[in-house]
Amino acid sequence: MLHRWQFNVAPNMPHDPHEQFDHAVLDIIEHSPIGAVPHTPAYQDAVKRLYASHQAYADADHKDGHVTARSLAKLPLFHAKNFEELVSGQIAPESLESNASIYSRYVQSLPEARRAKAESHRLAVIGKAVHHRAKHGHEAFHDPVHSLFLVPGAGPHPGLPGNYLHGSVFQMSADGKSWAVHVHDGDDGDALAQADSLADALAKTQEVLASAPFHLSELEALGFKMK
Repeated sequence: MLHRWQFNVAPNMPHDPHEQFDHAVLDIIEHSPIGAVPHTPAYQDAVKRLYASHQAYADADHKDGHVTARSLAKLPLFHAKNFEELVSGQIAPESLESNASIYSRYVQSLPEARRAKAESHRLAVIGKAVHHRAKHGHEAFHDPVHSLFLVPGAGPHPGLPGNYLHGSVFQMSADGKSWAVHVHDGDDGDALAQADSLADALAKTQEVLASAPFHLSELEALGFKMK
C-alpha cells in the first residue's frame, strides 16, 4: 500500500524549509475551481516539488490546472460490485459485474458536464481484453476473464475525466496459468504486472485498489513495470 499523500513525517526527519509554503499551495489548488496557482517562480517551484512527491498531479479536467492527491483520496473507487465475492471464492469469474456496468457507474458519478467526455472513452476502456493479448503476443481464445476497475490518480499524462486511472485484471492464456493487471492513464501511459494464477492477480488488484490515489510510477513499488 502506497499512501504517500498522507504526509506522514517521522519525528526524527529534518525539517523541510518548503513544507509550510508547499502545503499552502495545496490549499490554493484545492480552493481554485480550475486548480490554478500563480505563475510566479516561487509557486511554480512549489508545484514541481508537489509533483515530484506525488502530492499533486496535472488535472484531467482543466488545461494547465492541478489536482491534489488528498482531494482525490475522497473519490470513490469503481470495480465489479461482487469483486470481493470472487476473491473469497464465492462466485466464478463469469459472474462478475460487467465492464459496461462498472463504467456506467463511474460516468454517473461525474458532474454532468464531464459525462460526455467520459463516454467518449468508453469503447477504448472497456474493450481492452483483445488488445492486451495481441500486444503481449498471445492468441485470442474464447471468453477470457477481464474485469475493469477505475481509481483516482494520474500517470505521465492526466487520467480520464474526474482524474481517474483505468485498469483491469485479465486472463492471458487459455489454461489460466498466465494473468496480468494493467493500469492506464488517459493516454498511453501504463503499468503492467503479471501473475501465475487468478488468486495472485486478484491479490495484486487488491493492492492497487488499496493504494489509490497514486501516480502510475509508484506502482513500481508493487512490482509493476511501466512502458
